[in-house]
Amino acid sequence: MSLILAIETATSVCSVAFARNGNLLSIREITTPNAHSSILTILIEELFREAGLRYADLDAIAVSMGPGSYTGLRIGVATAKGLCYGLDKPLIAIPTLQAMAVGIRFKVQGSRFKANKSISKIENRKSKIENLFCPMIDARRMEVYCAVYNEDLKEVFSTDARIIDENSFRELLTGHILIFAGDGAAKCKPFLASHHHTRFIDDFQASSQYMISLAEKRFQSNQFEDLAYFEPYYLKDFVAGKPKVKGLS
Repeated sequence: MSLILAIETATSVCSVAFARNGNLLSIREITTPNAHSSILTILIEELFREAGLRYADLDAIAVSMGPGSYTGLRIGVATAKGLCYGLDKPLIAIPTLQAMAVGIRFKVQGSRFKANKSISKIENRKSKIENLFCPMIDARRMEVYCAVYNEDLKEVFSTDARIIDENSFRELLTGHILIFAGDGAAKCKPFLASHHHTRFIDDFQASSQYMISLAEKRFQSNQFEDLAYFEPYYLKDFVAGKPKVKGLS
């Protein structure tokens, strides 16, 4: 038996969910930009009240580890570590892009997306073309954080910060259907949407519900983090913006 609280704050989405034995119990999430610091603990409290659970009932806390927003990751990880310290519960870290790939796979298996641009498994089986999932997180300008996973969620292109152009992913597009999703995917469309082996899922966002299966697997295998030393996976160094203060040049 396992009761896990999942926390996702790596993007503009602030999302929390309860899962019991790998099954979603309840979820709370908002998409208001820059609201993580003010809303995360409120969402967690609402989740407990809705489910009629106590903090002591938890068996572990799972947190999205990045890459993603520097500030969002710090808020999510700090909150998760604080709960783990206070409750004496283990911390589970989930790669953000892999969790997004779980969500992409779920969308692809749904009938609505299968009807979009003829991407059904039947067609792919006949042509022996494998679906690959490419979750993307906006890293500003023309850069994205991305990785590529196969249908078994095995990484075939490692996590990277990449500038998108017309030659991006060319080595994968010859023999695969490449499915893009996430708030960075729109940057690919002008360059890759016309390719007959690319597909795009619009309005896809990271969510704590996509962390559940990965968190349960790590919980069952006792794959926990060291609370004292664990840090988010930022991928790139934080660069502070120039303060906009009147009178300063």
